[in-house]
Amino acid sequence: MSESADELELEAQSLENGKSKKKPKKPDTRYHRSLVYVFSSHHKAGAKEIPFEREALTAAGKKLKLKPLKNLGDAIYSYRYRVPLPHEITSTAPEGYSWVIMPAGKGKYRFELIKGSPFIQPRTDAVVIKIPDATPEIITANDQGDEQAVLARIRYNRLIDIFLGLTAYSLQNHFRTFVKDMGQIETDEVYVGVNKQGQQFVIPVQAKGNDDLLAVIQTKQDLACCREKDKLKELTCRPVSAQFMKDKTIALFELVEEEGGVRVAEERHYKLVASSEITIEDRARYALKS
Repeated sequence: MSESADELELEAQSLENGKSKKKPKKPDTRYHRSLVYVFSSHHKAGAKEIPFEREALTAAGKKLKLKPLKNLGDAIYSYRYRVPLPHEITSTAPEGYSWVIMPAGKGKYRFELIKGSPFIQPRTDAVVIKIPDATPEIITANDQGDEQAVLARIRYNRLIDIFLGLTAYSLQNHFRTFVKDMGQIETDEVYVGVNKQGQQFVIPVQAKGNDDLLAVIQTKQDLACCREKDKLKELTCRPVSAQFMKDKTIALFELVEEEGGVRVAEERHYKLVASSEITIEDRARYALKS
């Protein structure tokens, strides 16, 4: 989950209050109206970027004579990572394109037009691959069902290695850094890896559980980080997103940046099960595919 410094603080407060386990509430209509006002005030035909500052929402609220807006950071966070932008904004995007809100520094943002959808969603017709579950029972018994639980399962079962076909090592959780023209971001977990030819990789991983959405702007931030940071920029960047689904399947996506948008290069669905649940027929089917 790549986030700005302001949003990281808000997320920390949310975790302390236990709100992160609850389904996000529908955004306050005041934020909806204020955001639309800011966008409409600066949007021109053919525009691909529209910069604005967080306080512009406060000014918009005053012009619209709305009750004062309090939690501006949380409102922007919701529209960036949890819910679609208002229809008044999305309807202005050309066919095949979407508006997203990108960070542009502390308290600064920009509406940016990208190709494709702003969110990554698992296919409903994907084949589920059974993997022997190596997660320690004490971890399974005490996980909180959030993205950290997803990351733990991925780590203990070496799903990054299996998915990408290389040997990967977890470098750091909650990797925070400053990216030029964006500000501070955070990546859920960063792996480094090597393949049989000796090529080395950096693999930023973002994860979401159940009802939360995977936003492409997180991948765009991770790619920007890989391009900018010393040592990391010397490695081949292969961003991965993980979605923990309601049936306990873990959907993994390898993502690439293309024509200003983010596309899915590879998608696989894995289910961690007891070895006894993997049948002879399953093994035979997997052997044929390999």
